[in-house]
Amino acid sequence: MTTARRTWGRAEQQDFRSRVRGCLLGGAIGDALGAGVTDASLADIRTAHGPQGAADFAPAHGRRGAVTGATQMTLFTVDGLIRAQVRRDGGRWHPPTDVHAAYRRWYATQKDWGPDERKAEDGWLAREEWLYSQRGAPRSCLRGLADDRMGTLQQPRNAEAKDPGAVVRSAPFGLLVGWEPQLVFQLAAECATQTHGHPTGYLAAGAYAVAVHGLARGDAPEDAVRRALEILATRPGHEETTAAVRAALDALDARQGQDPGPEQVEPLGTGESAAEAVAVALYCALAATDVRHGLLLAVNHGGASDTTGSLCGSLLGAQHGETALPPAWVAEVEGRGTILQLADDFALEMTLGPALHGDTAPNESWLLRYPR
Repeated sequence: MTTARRTWGRAEQQDFRSRVRGCLLGGAIGDALGAGVTDASLADIRTAHGPQGAADFAPAHGRRGAVTGATQMTLFTVDGLIRAQVRRDGGRWHPPTDVHAAYRRWYATQKDWGPDERKAEDGWLAREEWLYSQRGAPRSCLRGLADDRMGTLQQPRNAEAKDPGAVVRSAPFGLLVGWEPQLVFQLAAECATQTHGHPTGYLAAGAYAVAVHGLARGDAPEDAVRRALEILATRPGHEETTAAVRAALDALDARQGQDPGPEQVEPLGTGESAAEAVAVALYCALAATDVRHGLLLAVNHGGASDTTGSLCGSLLGAQHGETALPPAWVAEVEGRGTILQLADDFALEMTLGPALHGDTAPNESWLLRYPR
């Protein structure tokens, strides 16, 4: 898997950093908005929060603004992608291996009491104590990462798993804006097979990453989704995911100028499968009048509201950048400092990485943060 380097202008760097921040923060905000109402029926949500449904963070996991395992794993995806770039200059270039190692570091957070300061090779993210909270990670992820055997497209883990546990951590692959969409799809799908071996489980991850990729590059949303469908159509076992994405587009066409609501979202599914989750997120992101509207649309339905909120938030954040996110939610979401630090590190690595760890004067502090 090879990609060419690109030269970034200053304005491009600033725009890219805003979209990276928007994508990661937006996903965390959507995750937190959904966490307080996930798996509740629409009727129960309205009973608890009023006829308009949930309009703000609701307490979950002991606090307002708490994120779930979806955000935790997304952050480790970013960590793995940065490590892959750092190792590239040393002649070792296989991103799935580095992402898998990052997921194994996440797995350790789900069984250890806290960071092991003796493991310098784990880097800084694995020493963030707040990430050691157990937040409802899918069993498929825990099973797939319980040992060091890495799933591949040829030999995936958990052949029956098609829940959204892989797709919900896949937005960062779409932030590889210098890559061609086919490579983004391939990498996201291959890394998804590390825990999800059903074609719907990993192809939905690839399609979603391509949608994020198009939005992060400034493409029209419809063009981004169309490109994802084109790549999907070439992959065996794509039918369930393709049908779900097309259902979302059909629902958009059927609006006829009406404001979208839960009644339009619920026919797309509960978000309990990867294909349904992507369909709901795409519909809400494309139908949104602004970020707030799209996020509330994505969480006010009966089903996996944290999953669909997270997926929709990453799409909208990649499209509009961090300044479009509602500031009150940005201020309150759990882990904001860590998320921003990681986002900025990712943007810095992807735009100016060779200056940090190239052949001339590698930056030792950077290599301590992201050891080779």
